[in-house]
Amino acid sequence: MTTTAPIKPKVIAEIGCNHKGDMDIAKEMIHIAAYFCKADVVKFQKRTPKELLSEEEYNAPHPNPANAYGPTYGAHREYLELDLDQHKQLKLWCEENGVVYSTSVWEVTSAKEIVTIKPELIKVPSACNLNFEMLKVLTREYEGEIHLSFGMTTQEEEEKIISFLEDEGAAKRTVVYSCTSGYPVEFQDICLFEITRLIEQFSKRVKHIGFSGHHLGIAADVAAMALGAEWIERHYTLDRTWKGTDHAASLEPDGLRRLCRDIKNVHKALAYKTNEILDVEAVQRDKLKRV
Repeated sequence: MTTTAPIKPKVIAEIGCNHKGDMDIAKEMIHIAAYFCKADVVKFQKRTPKELLSEEEYNAPHPNPANAYGPTYGAHREYLELDLDQHKQLKLWCEENGVVYSTSVWEVTSAKEIVTIKPELIKVPSACNLNFEMLKVLTREYEGEIHLSFGMTTQEEEEKIISFLEDEGAAKRTVVYSCTSGYPVEFQDICLFEITRLIEQFSKRVKHIGFSGHHLGIAADVAAMALGAEWIERHYTLDRTWKGTDHAASLEPDGLRRLCRDIKNVHKALAYKTNEILDVEAVQRDKLKRV
């Protein structure tokens, strides 16, 4: 009989571009995530906007001008982007703070760049999980864990991705995430039983199953862990009112702290009794039990 949950869950604090392009803010967020929140991983994003976007997309205005950091969507993305040397510094700061550094990569160039600094794990966002040229970089030029979200992905596409990773010999170092791509996601759209489906379909083919959430609050994350998710990823910001698309669907430091605390405490509670009468019960049984 299993007496504890099989794997202690890990929490990823997804900073993404919530640093607003400011390295001082990024450094502060790493420190807070590590020491106050006690997250396991801090994750950023790496894009090459001119490769990722068409010329029309690059030069178009931001769809929500209130969140724009530039006159065009391309300029907005460039403003928020950190270069490879800055990512090397982020990795160093993470190591100094005792937390794992990671980043999402959005196209081939970013993947090739991030591979050179050898993070423990690299994330493939839902939007890019069908970029098989980028996946080849991660399967052939990188030896760490590949984490990949299944937001806005059909089940046929899921199978295609996992089969590709198996053919590349990389599936057993891959973590796949149940995810609904929305910012924020309403509770009825979180669809937590997708975690159960992914476990049933893929747990014997990949390394782990995780949950990446863009909802409000932390209740769904605890439930996701109880359903078997072994990695929990949440966007994190210092201020949910800051300008930017992701802040409203992010946790502030105290929310992330409570999430990390609750995930780890509930994990301890997911167990069978080791004895029919636990030691903590024995005293109460002698005192209170009537036969």
